Amino acid sequence: MKYISTRGRAPELTFEEAMLTGLARDGGLYVPADIPTLSGDEIAALANQPYEEVAFRIMRPFIGDTFSDDEFRGIIARAYAGFEHASRAPLVQLGPGHFLLELFHGPTLAFKDFAMQLIGQLFEASLTRSGDRVTIVGATSGDTGSAAIEAFRGLDAVDVFILFPHGRVSEVQRRQMTTPAETNVHALSVTGHFDDCQARVKDMFNDFAFRDEVRLAGVNSINWARVLAQVVYYFTSAVALGAPHRKVGFTVPTGNFGDIFAGYIARRMGLPIDRLVVATNQNDILHRCLTTGRYLPEGVIPSISPSMDIQVSSNFERVLFEAYDRDGAAVAQLMDELKAGGFTVSQGALERLQDLFLSGRASEEETGATIRRLRETAGETLCPHSAVGVKVAEEHLDPGVPMITLATAHPAKFPDAVEAATGARPGLPPHMADLFDRDERVTRVENDLAEIEHFIRENIAN
Repeated sequence: MKYISTRGRAPELTFEEAMLTGLARDGGLYVPADIPTLSGDEIAALANQPYEEVAFRIMRPFIGDTFSDDEFRGIIARAYAGFEHASRAPLVQLGPGHFLLELFHGPTLAFKDFAMQLIGQLFEASLTRSGDRVTIVGATSGDTGSAAIEAFRGLDAVDVFILFPHGRVSEVQRRQMTTPAETNVHALSVTGHFDDCQARVKDMFNDFAFRDEVRLAGVNSINWARVLAQVVYYFTSAVALGAPHRKVGFTVPTGNFGDIFAGYIARRMGLPIDRLVVATNQNDILHRCLTTGRYLPEGVIPSISPSMDIQVSSNFERVLFEAYDRDGAAVAQLMDELKAGGFTVSQGALERLQDLFLSGRASEEETGATIRRLRETAGETLCPHSAVGVKVAEEHLDPGVPMITLATAHPAKFPDAVEAATGARPGLPPHMADLFDRDERVTRVENDLAEIEHFIRENIAN
């Protein structure tokens, strides 16, 4: 299995090389050169299997000879051992034909745990074998950072630096990043918004002297291994509702496009997905682009669903690569136009995107109303991101095709928004009950590449 860049000017890599590299040296994102497919019988055989077994069968074709079967099974087992639900990703019915996929039973209460716990184990196995050490940098709008710090804290071969926008994450999200005591993890509070943090991470990868000096690696969803891990729960949930003998739909609260791109990969692998619905909050650039073909950032408006407050969705580049028939030069041109202010998708590519995805948006008022209504009618307390998904999903329900909405975070991660909507403040689970009593370790930095690179140089282990 080889991996190629979406911009067509970087060398092909193995799975292990792509995982450790993160961003391609031409600025693109790695994708599989070929996407394996499963037969109907192979998909049907996933029914009633443990989550870990499904994960092995889905991901195994993508990793090549990087790990033996026994090694990979051990990695998967360690990755999900800390999840608090036996099903890992249980389904809850909200109403006729509408189901919620609970993805918040991992150690940091967010869907990012499915990918980050796995990638932590993959890195540990690879670096232990090679004896190498890497510096991981990541940008977060809230959940990626805490999941990364949780996955890599205390590991010998890794230093981790997570950039988050100052004052633009929930207090629970911030404390999850700033309270771990291990000295190999660092939380950097950056002046600006998430897109600024993400841009500085990409700048570091494109500063090749710095990149090579500190042996930079990335764990944002620019890393293919992150996307791959998320493909699994599309299969487990769809099979639970009758796939491959029955089509299903998915609605995904979407910011950086990684989670819904995983659904696209599941569809390409043979899962009978009828509709993939992109759900956005008031920062609705993806909905606008899929509707009009114009990708024009308008500035981030802070919302009660902060993990979706994004205008530059990195993984959208991956699906553009597919929509443009894997023409790396065309994608590189679009990304250059984005730096200059925005781009327009060609008519043919837009038609392909519209064949693949539907979309919708939820205002702040609609998000709060959905949280309140679902608590009253279904007894389910939603985080604001999940509520965005439910509201948009309800606009795309089909009586003949069950819809699965991804619940991306535990409501206790956003207690202020939930309390404002329902009058009840959700409590943290027991393993996190003392979060507000723990000491914080955080470094305040400006949105300045040189300052951030200097801090990293000074704080990596030698």
